[in-house]
Amino acid sequence: MKVYNKIILTACLLVIGTVAFAGPGGPPATPIDGGLSLLLAAGGIYGLKKIRDNRK
Repeated sequence: MKVYNKIILTACLLVIGTVAFAGPGGPPATPIDGGLSLLLAAGGIYGLKKIRDNRK
């Protein structure tokens, strides 16, 4: 049981250290332009096509 406690303690200390030294957040707003919208739409259509093909 002591091994699990050491593993949990080590994991918690690693996470705390990472969060403590984290810098400020990213840019306030990331624009989504037309190209990204088209890629998302194409991915959705392709996914629907694959689902329909798998049902047949």
